[in-house]
Amino acid sequence: MRTFEVPSRDQVSPEAQGIFDNLQKQVGMVPNLYATIGYSANALGSYLAFQGAQAKGAFNAKEREAVFLAVSQVNGCAYCQAAHTALGKMNGFTEEETIELRQGRSDNAKLNAIVALAKDVTENRGVASEDKVEAFFAQGYDNGALIDLLALVADKTFANYVHNLTQITIDFPEAKPIEELELV
Repeated sequence: MRTFEVPSRDQVSPEAQGIFDNLQKQVGMVPNLYATIGYSANALGSYLAFQGAQAKGAFNAKEREAVFLAVSQVNGCAYCQAAHTALGKMNGFTEEETIELRQGRSDNAKLNAIVALAKDVTENRGVASEDKVEAFFAQGYDNGALIDLLALVADKTFANYVHNLTQITIDFPEAKPIEELELV
């Protein structure tokens, strides 16, 4: 199988270099996953714009991290599990909560509805069980929130696939492995 390297700033197009510079200023680093997406300046610019737009959607940062943890677990992406465990903790989750979210569950009813639906949609390639959809709406979410949730699933699935294919080095502390539990 082909080996992928994380490109340096000098190995990407001038357009991608500008994006790298902005990331460096905003977050203090260019995460390896973003750098790898930067092989295509178009893909990186589009992806970051999509993420930025979704930050204005129905879900706050903590809820988005919860979705990203659930989706990344289903898609088996060690990079995103690590990154979003770290980001989840920065947004107020405990280690134990990040593990529960990766399993598609939470003691918080609203978060539980969100992650259970995100997990179900991801596992079933866009199809969800009626009970998960109804539980989501029972928490007060509307059709717009449902579409925003699907956008978050798509966002993270793209990132998961980039890492799963390239297997580039994880530059976040590794997430603890979990055993998948059968949820009732």
